[in-house]
Amino acid sequence: MSQSVPPPGNPFADGATADAAAPVPAPAPARNNLVLGLVAALVAALVAGGVYGGVAGGIEREIGWAAIGVGFLVGFAAAKLGGRNPVLPVVSAVFSLGAVYLGQLVAIAIFASKELNVSATEMFTDHFGLLTEAWNAGKDFMTFVFFALAAVAAFGGAKKGAE
Repeated sequence: MSQSVPPPGNPFADGATADAAAPVPAPAPARNNLVLGLVAALVAALVAGGVYGGVAGGIEREIGWAAIGVGFLVGFAAAKLGGRNPVLPVVSAVFSLGAVYLGQLVAIAIFASKELNVSATEMFTDHFGLLTEAWNAGKDFMTFVFFALAAVAAFGGAKKGAE
């Protein structure tokens, strides 16, 4: 009994040789690009700040772990695309401060929109001064704890993302 040996190459390649049907390798991910890392940190800060504010406004309180998540996300995104540049952890920490501040303003806008029967968007566009006054009047020790948590998490996230 003789066994038949299959022909070499890909039987589904319609006559093409094995070398011609070799897959093209995927491009290497962009790394060590400072500008790309900064853009990623900014986008992550805006998105995370909006989500943070939406959650805080929805449940009518801030949560420390959410501020940590905002910071970590900003730092991690910056480092994943920006690499090990020593500027990225510092800039990520600063952007995370802005993200938490934005989130706090979004939360205040949601609170105020319920009380004043206007939309939260209208609070930002037509009554931004009122929002900042409300933030200023309501800030306390915990406000700055949330800032610190986010900044430390951003720095750590950038270090972790660069590994």
